[in-house]
Amino acid sequence: MDILTNIDITGGKKLSSGKVREIFDVDADRLLIVTTDRISAFDVILPDPIPDKGPVLNQLSLFWFEKTSAIIPNHVIAAHSEDYPAPFLNDKRLAGRSMLVKKAKPLPVECVVRGYLSGSGWKEYKQKGSICSIPLPQGLSESDKLPEPIFTPTTKAELGHHDEAIDFDTTCSLIGAEIAEKVRAISIRIYSLASEHARNNGIIIADTKFEFGRIGGDLLLIDEALTPDSSRFWPLDAYTPGKPQPSFDKQFLRDYLETLDWNKTSPGPKLPYHIINKTREKYIEAYERLTGKQFITA
Repeated sequence: MDILTNIDITGGKKLSSGKVREIFDVDADRLLIVTTDRISAFDVILPDPIPDKGPVLNQLSLFWFEKTSAIIPNHVIAAHSEDYPAPFLNDKRLAGRSMLVKKAKPLPVECVVRGYLSGSGWKEYKQKGSICSIPLPQGLSESDKLPEPIFTPTTKAELGHHDEAIDFDTTCSLIGAEIAEKVRAISIRIYSLASEHARNNGIIIADTKFEFGRIGGDLLLIDEALTPDSSRFWPLDAYTPGKPQPSFDKQFLRDYLETLDWNKTSPGPKLPYHIINKTREKYIEAYERLTGKQFITA
């Protein structure tokens, strides 16, 4: 299996290098996004990559972009290097882990939808009985299913900083009430569609986050969609409310890191082989369950 943690392309202008993705400028209207095998936790990029992680994230996002295209258009133009313009044309390093996309202006919020009580939402509920100023019924336990999915957006922090939860009024002040109403409704529709599909394939989507962008007056789904990096995936057959759940996402890695004497600042700790391999297996199993396809390494 090939591992890619960084990529430079002769003649290609790299715009940014994030926690996972490398973004190249193509022209006035297009970008090329390359998904590496880097992995981050607690907003720190860890020194060890997860083999095949990039292709899993990229191909799973493509699956969901296609499946949700009737709800909202997305930014994907092409996903095969033979369809890319020079200097990206037929670059074998891009196989399975890249997409040519429309250049959209990202909204300055991340659109989080929660269907279950977990993570930071569970912590906030214990303190306030609500999440992002949305009141919830009393007496809920960790991992309980919520009465209905809720929209709990966050700020979009710079690399190395933490996103912060915001209420809907703050969201309206950042992006305008009309757009805020629209992305809330779309986010919940996508989550509901994906949750039903996932449940039929043995996975609970506890929560997830979406990113949207604009081209003129048009709103598009961008970045990634419903991957183990952006979602909590739980095995349906092991679901037991009242405690943390086993998962197909990087919560397994976070749980391991919590056992270490690490202050959650860079540099991150080295990962043992069994943690790297198990994380890889979880990502691949999520892909195969959700798409119904066997994952084939590049």
